[in-house]
Amino acid sequence: MPEKEEMPEIMEGQECPVCHQKTVVLTEQEKKIPFGEKEVEVYLFSLTCHNEECKYHTSDLEFSEQQEPVKYTLEVDSEEDMKIRIVKSAEATVKIPHIVTIESGPQSQGYITNVEGLLKRVQHIIEQARDSAEDEDDRKKAKNLLKKITDIMWGREKQKIIIEDKTGNSAIISPKAVRSKL
Repeated sequence: MPEKEEMPEIMEGQECPVCHQKTVVLTEQEKKIPFGEKEVEVYLFSLTCHNEECKYHTSDLEFSEQQEPVKYTLEVDSEEDMKIRIVKSAEATVKIPHIVTIESGPQSQGYITNVEGLLKRVQHIIEQARDSAEDEDDRKKAKNLLKKITDIMWGREKQKIIIEDKTGNSAIISPKAVRSKL
């Protein structure tokens, strides 16, 4: 019989670090996730402000065991690669050469997704930049990057994805991923 998943611990009415109202819900959950040939235990954290004018949100995850600093490199070259699982901590830097580098920082979040989900996040960032750009050249560059991302997602163009994490709390879970010391 499979283990029953632990329900998240929820703390309501916490003070928001942005608007300082007591409208934050903090959730913490312990979860087992597939990690190569084994399962590992991670802790998921989420903080959400329910103040309609603020809506601050942040999340992170940590492995239960101490990890070494790590770098993962993945060559994405097919539509099938969109399903590869990515675990990214708030401390990780994501590099998609010639497209974007997402540095860790105060607004950085940890999440579990797949390659397609990561590319959709990047697509959203580029769409926002395109829509707020005043310069026609900037809009054109964004349009070209969006086409490139679409081609990658449809397996028509190869692309490297690199994740560097000094805490070791990130991973690309695939035999295609190359793991090295950071």
